[in-house]
Amino acid sequence: MSFFRHITAEVSEQAMIGDKTKIWHHAQVREGAIVGSECIIGKNVYIDTGVHIGNRCKIQNNVSIFHGTTIEDGVFIGPHVCFTNDRFPRAINEDGTLKLRNDWSIIKITIKKGASIGANTTILPGITIGEYALIGAGSVVTKDVPSFALVYGNPAKIHGKVNKKGNVVT
Repeated sequence: MSFFRHITAEVSEQAMIGDKTKIWHHAQVREGAIVGSECIIGKNVYIDTGVHIGNRCKIQNNVSIFHGTTIEDGVFIGPHVCFTNDRFPRAINEDGTLKLRNDWSIIKITIKKGASIGANTTILPGITIGEYALIGAGSVVTKDVPSFALVYGNPAKIHGKVNKKGNVVT
């Protein structure tokens, strides 16, 4: 497979990267991550171990995609979006010891085909965003989003429907 990796990007040899994907400045793709073909991974994007990204996705600068996230084909993710994966994050266990890899309870996130997520949005653990849904900038997504829904706000709420082009239809 052939993909472009900027000289400053860190891409694990244990990651799978599809043909014609471009990974830009200071991005990090960890071991076990899968990134499809023809994707654009912007500057300073972090893709954690075990993340799955489909084909023809565009991920803007400074996005953090943590373990347990699946992004299907044709998804747009705006700058500074954060995908979380733990409902009760703590640095330490009850006994005061530092949490290690096996101490975390990872809760998955799924972003369906064609969805778009606006800049500076936070997606909480356990969320599914439906096909071609449109999430407005600055939103905090706390509940599943149906396909073709237009949602925004904190917490994000449904404000209409969109078509595949992203135009509001109701």
